[in-house]
Amino acid sequence: MNTMMKWFSRTVVAGAAAFMILGGATVHAQDAAAPPAAPAATEAAPAPADAAPPAAEAAAAAPADAAPAAEAPAPPKIDTGDTAWMLTSSLLVLMMTIPGLALFYGGMVRKKNVLATLAQSFGATCVITVLWMVIGYSIAFTPNPNAGMQQFIGSFNYLLLGPMGLNSVNPLAATIPESVYMFFQMTFAIITPALIAGALADRMKFSAFMWFMSLWLILVYCPIAHWVWGGGWLGSLGALDYAGGTVVHLNAGTAGLITCIVLGKRVGYGTENMAPHNLVLSVIGASLLWVGWFGFNAGSAVTSNVNAGMAAAATQIATAGASLAWMFVEWMIAKKPSVLGMISGAVAGLVAITPASGFVTPSSALIIGLMAGVVCYFSAVHLKRIFGYDDALDAFGVHGVGGALGAVLTGVFASSAINSLGKGAIFDGNYGQILIQIYSIVAVFVYCAIATLIILKIIDATIGLRVKRDVEVEGLDINLHGETVHA
Repeated sequence: MNTMMKWFSRTVVAGAAAFMILGGATVHAQDAAAPPAAPAATEAAPAPADAAPPAAEAAAAAPADAAPAAEAPAPPKIDTGDTAWMLTSSLLVLMMTIPGLALFYGGMVRKKNVLATLAQSFGATCVITVLWMVIGYSIAFTPNPNAGMQQFIGSFNYLLLGPMGLNSVNPLAATIPESVYMFFQMTFAIITPALIAGALADRMKFSAFMWFMSLWLILVYCPIAHWVWGGGWLGSLGALDYAGGTVVHLNAGTAGLITCIVLGKRVGYGTENMAPHNLVLSVIGASLLWVGWFGFNAGSAVTSNVNAGMAAAATQIATAGASLAWMFVEWMIAKKPSVLGMISGAVAGLVAITPASGFVTPSSALIIGLMAGVVCYFSAVHLKRIFGYDDALDAFGVHGVGGALGAVLTGVFASSAINSLGKGAIFDGNYGQILIQIYSIVAVFVYCAIATLIILKIIDATIGLRVKRDVEVEGLDINLHGETVHA
C-alpha cells in the first residue's frame, strides 16, 4: 500500500505538469466564455422604444439631487421546473451506466466473462460516486482562487462537499440547487471511465480495474472536465462541447485505445470464436442507452427550456440516421444487416451528436448521424484489423472516433439561430471555430493518452494489470468472482 501511495503522489505531480504544459501557451489569447454545459437561453425581444419601463419613469420623476440608493443584487432564485428536469436527467444518465452500459457490454462478451463485465460497470459506479463526493466535484467544477491555476484545475474547497448547503447554487447552474448540479455531473463522471471497459474486456484484473477507475477519474477526467466546462482554458479558448464529445467520449475512447494496447490481445484473438454470447442483452442495453441519452444531451441545457427541446430532437434524429447508415453500409459490404451493427450504429450516432446537440439544426443533426454511422463502421470493423490492436468491444472505434468526429462537425454545423451563447453570430461557417474544435481534440487526446499510459504503468508495476493465462482461458467469472452464469 505504501508503494502504491508513492506512485500515486508521483502521478499527481506528473499529471499536473502535463496539462500545465499543454494549456498554458494558449490561455492568454481568449477571454473567459460561458461553460458549454450551460448555454444561454434565447434572449427576450426588446420592448418598444416608446414604452418606458416603470422604474425609468420613477427615476425621471425623482429630484435630481436625490441619488437612488444602491441595491444589493438579488440572490439566485431556484426554479422548481428546472430542478425537476435536472433530477430527471440525472436519473436518466445514471440509467445509462447501470443497467444500460452493463447490459450492452455484458451481452457482447463470451458467457464465461459476463458477470465480470457487469461487475466492472457496477463497481465503477460505486467507487466513482464516492470519489466524486470526496474530491472530484471540487477539482472539476468549483472555482480556483488562484487565477492562474483556475485555467487548469478547480479548488479543493469542496472536499467531502463540506460547503454545500441546502439552498446553495453553483454559478454554472444558477436556477437549480447545487446538490442537483453536483449529482448531474456525477453521473457523467460515472459513465465516462466505465466506457473504457469496452476496450479491456476479458483480460483485466478486477483489482487493477478499480484502481484504474479511481486514478483515471482524478487525474484525467476531472482536469479535462474543468478545462472545458468548469471555466478552464479550453472553454476560455471557445471550444464547444455541449454534452461531452471531448470530455466524455473522445476522452474515454482514447483511454480505451491506450489500455488495450498496453494489455495486449486476448488469448485466442483472431483464431477463436469470440462472438457475443447474448445479443438480446446488448439490444436491451443499447435501448436503455438511447433513452438515457436524452438526460445526457437535453439535460446539458441545465434548464427546462427551448435549448433542451432542440437538443432532444437533434439527439433522436442523429441516432436513427446513424443506425440506418451503419446498417446499409454493412448490408452492402457484408451482405447482411446484423443486429449488432444496428445497435452499434445507434450508439455511434448518440456519441457524435453529443457535442453538437445544443448547437445544430435538425437537418444538420441528420447529416452528423449519417456520417457517424459510416465513419464508425469502418473504424470499429476495419481500422483495428489494419493496425492490429484488440479493442474488444470497440470503445475507441465508436466513442473515440465518434467523439472526435462529432466535435469537428460541431464547428462545421453550429448555428447562431439555435444557440448563440450570448456572443452573437459566431458560428455559421466560421472556420476559426473548426480550428478551435480540432485544437481541443488534439489537446484532450494527447493529455489523456499520456496520463492513461502513466497510470497503467504504475498499476502494472505494483499489483499487475492482466490476469494469468489460465484464468483468462477458464473465464473471469469463476476465477475473479467465484460465480458463473448457468442459464
